[in-house]
Amino acid sequence: QVRLMESGGGSVQAGGSLRLSCVGPGNIVSRYVMAWFRQAPGKEREGVAAIGADGNTAYSDSMKGRCTISKDSAKNTVTLEMNNLKPEDTGMYYCATDLTRRYLTAAPMDRVDYHNWGQGTQVIVSS
Repeated sequence: QVRLMESGGGSVQAGGSLRLSCVGPGNIVSRYVMAWFRQAPGKEREGVAAIGADGNTAYSDSMKGRCTISKDSAKNTVTLEMNNLKPEDTGMYYCATDLTRRYLTAAPMDRVDYHNWGQGTQVIVSS
């Protein structure tokens, strides 16, 4: 089990932007698949974006074009920049890693593949 720590959540108005960060131990950011998930009240946790060890990225249909996932291996940090936020983007955002994969697969954000999670950071988007 690894400890992931998210930060950067907050409250914004619709159309605003937020930058979320996730710090992991050691060199997991450079070696394994990292992803962001979110969970709205009463809904299941869903994938938002993922990045592989090679830098390849994947995005959910709902966030494609409105967010960018990136990583800084030297700082063991994965960042999710979100723009043009909508009220439906409200939820708890979690960082996760799959320590069995280095590269994205055909289903890069299947939550059952991720066994290491952070505590989450809250995002609230008001209309």
